[in-house]
Formats: sequence, structure tokens, C-alpha cells
Amino acid sequence: MKTNQFKNEVLEGLQSSPKTLPSKYFYNKKGDALFVEIMNLPEYYLTRAEFEIFKTKSEAIIKRIDLDKIPYFELIELGAGDGKKTKEFLKALLQLNLEFSYVPIDISQHALDNLEQHLKTEFNSLKVKPKQGKYFEVLQDIKLNKAPKVIMFLGSNLGNMPDEEAKRFMKNLNDALQENDKVILGLDLIKSEDIVLPAYNDAQGVTKAFNMNLLSRINEELYADFNLEQFDHQPEYSEETGVAKSFLVSKSDQNVSFNGAGVTIPFKKGEKIHTEISRKYNESILKDILDQTQFKIIDQFLDSKSYFSSYILEKH
Repeated sequence: MKTNQFKNEVLEGLQSSPKTLPSKYFYNKKGDALFVEIMNLPEYYLTRAEFEIFKTKSEAIIKRIDLDKIPYFELIELGAGDGKKTKEFLKALLQLNLEFSYVPIDISQHALDNLEQHLKTEFNSLKVKPKQGKYFEVLQDIKLNKAPKVIMFLGSNLGNMPDEEAKRFMKNLNDALQENDKVILGLDLIKSEDIVLPAYNDAQGVTKAFNMNLLSRINEELYADFNLEQFDHQPEYSEETGVAKSFLVSKSDQNVSFNGAGVTIPFKKGEKIHTEISRKYNESILKDILDQTQFKIIDQFLDSKSYFSSYILEKH
């Protein structure tokens, strides 16, 4: 079933004009490993900047959202991953002896099992309640529980959605929460091209390998014959709009066949496949995204270079 969905979405994207491929399919075993490499690259400032905020400002965030005055709350993280940044926040909460449960939500049971195991080793007093599934399916269950909630949505993951999709996402999140619930929303900020572009086009070529791996995956799983030597990786960024995009570009006029599907996709020289969007924010863009919600921005916490922001939202 999953292979069918992968095939259908890939073929639909490649038969569209302009051509696209869904970025969610970057993440197979090799793609996961390459993304870990990307996060540690000198050019990839995003992870370091957000980690710095939680390393140095977790206690200030806790006090700003009055968590030290709530008898019990649930800390719910959407897309928890390895939890590296969250662990800094959890450490600060536990040092203040606050009563709470940590609820990591992820579509990957494997990721949740790993995270839970590491957390039990590092924080033996932490109450962990992992929930596997899609964000909003799980949030609908959590909605029935009336405990105060703090949602963490980190890593500028909202920026991987086009604005209309981001608006729907925040509206759904708004509808799943109660009045006075909070959101800690990690967003990459608009900055100059000379900082942003290298983060998506590093000197070592790891980001290129990450993008090209999507074509390798299509070859392996869908029996296509992409010639990787005939494609290149090309990121673009506009300081005016704050939108970074990644493309794979055909170096020649060529045809790509899908033997399993009996389909041939023609490419012109210079034709692009759009693989990913990474929106950068400022307050006015965020307010537009939140326009159909009851969320208000009550504060923001920045890293020392003002590259990244942890926005604090409250449902009014």
C-alpha cells in the first residue's frame, strides 16, 4: 500500500507542470543518515541556533509562560525526532520540580521507542507518554483531556509548508487546544542570502547528496532509470519573500522510464523538479499565518545572532 502511494505521488508530481517531488520521501534510511550529517555541517546554522535558545533560555521561557504556577500540565511535542533540543527544556523543567508529562508525537514508532529509551536513561523521574500517529489524529484524542497544554513544534518545520498549508495546519492546531494553552514555535528568520543559501548548498556536497538520494530511492523502489550524472542540485532563495526552494535540474534533454509502471517522463535541458520549500519568517508573515486562529504572539526568544526565533503563542 505504501509503495503504491509513493509511486502515485511521484508520478503525479513528475507529470505535473512544473515538475515536483514530495519532500517527505527524502527520508529513507540513507536520507535519515544524510540529514543527521546536514545538521552538523558548519553552514547549517538552524539546528545550532535553536539548540542555543533552549540551552541558554529554557528557564526564561518557563517563567514567561507561567509554567512554574501551574500544578500540572502536558508538554506535547509534534515530531519529536531525537529530542536533542527538547532535552535542554526538559532538564530545566525537572530542575524546577514541576509536575508535568512529556508527550512526544511522531509517525515513526521506531523514533519514539529510541527517544523513550534515551529519556528513561537520562531522566529517570520524567513521565513520558509517547503517542504514535499523525499529529491531528493524536491531538483529537488529547483534546478530551482537559489538562493545560504546551505544544512544541520546533526545527522550523512549519517553514516546510507552503503558506496556505501552514495556515490550515495552525488552524487545526488552534482547534485542538483550549483557551490559555501555549505553543513554542521554532521558526527560521529572514536573513541575507549569503547566510541562507550555503545552508542548502554546503561545500562538502552533503545537501546535494541528500537531494539526489531521492532519485536513487525512486530508481530502487519504483524501477526507474534516473541517470544521476544527468541531474544537478540547485537551491534558490529570495530575501524579499523569505522563501528558499530546492530543485533538481536536468542537465540535458532526456527521458526517464518507470519500468514497473510502463511510464516515460521527458525532461528538457534546464528543466527543474521542485523538491522542497523552506520558508523564513518575520513577525508580519507569522501574524498572517495565524490570522484565522485565536493564537496571539506573546513573546519570542532569539539566539545570539538573531538567526532563529522560538515564538511563544497563547490561545486567547
